[in-house]
Amino acid sequence: MPGGRLTHQDRERIAEGLADGLTYTEIAARIDRPLSTVTREVGRNGGPDSYRADRAEQATRDRARRQRPVHRPAPDADPGRLREGGTGPAGAGDSGPVAAGDPGAVRELEDGFTAVMVGTGLPRMSARVLATLYLTDSGSLSAAELVERLEVSPASVSKAIGQLEQQELIRRDRDPRRRRERYVIDADAWFRGWLASARQNGTLADFAQAGARTLGPDSPAGARLHDIGDFFRHVGQAMVQAAEQWQRDRAGASGARDVQLP
Repeated sequence: MPGGRLTHQDRERIAEGLADGLTYTEIAARIDRPLSTVTREVGRNGGPDSYRADRAEQATRDRARRQRPVHRPAPDADPGRLREGGTGPAGAGDSGPVAAGDPGAVRELEDGFTAVMVGTGLPRMSARVLATLYLTDSGSLSAAELVERLEVSPASVSKAIGQLEQQELIRRDRDPRRRRERYVIDADAWFRGWLASARQNGTLADFAQAGARTLGPDSPAGARLHDIGDFFRHVGQAMVQAAEQWQRDRAGASGARDVQLP
């Protein structure tokens, strides 16, 4: 796939593709760019409903002017690893390295991950926190480290953490050495988040069906709520069954520890 930055013409074609109802994959093929480039471009510039080529072009120029120089690791350090929460070499801090690979490529991966998560409905700051945790080797950062790495306010990180915890996409642990909490992403995070979503579908189904009984199943609104309840009941059950099948397959392949199902 071709390298280099998107041109204004590329952005106009992306906007045209979105207006035509094309998928990101179709748009990427149309402009001969990687799918991740299109996903990141749209996600960081308003999403598919608000993307505008001129505005995206200007925003990119503004970001380029604000971009700080990249700090390179020391010559005797592993050039492919950065310290958690900062830009020093591996071993410079006691939290361990962030991720293997070229720092620029890791930053591109982080931006793309964030854009994909925003596309699923996560608020942008929650998506940034989640991406940062996923791309950190330890899978664990404190609030202060997140604030430093993302260059945002503690209040922004706190709000994002609350949203991610509500969806069970992260968990918190106490760091006994420093008497502070750390936020952790682990192998079962998406499993728990999936089950949390299944439970939410079940709650919505219960509410819709109770509403149908209140309005009467023979009324148009009551019938509508009844159908909604049936739909979300079916979807919730299917999600739990899919999670159970994944758990069985995973346990059979690696002998992994079971996660308690609701």
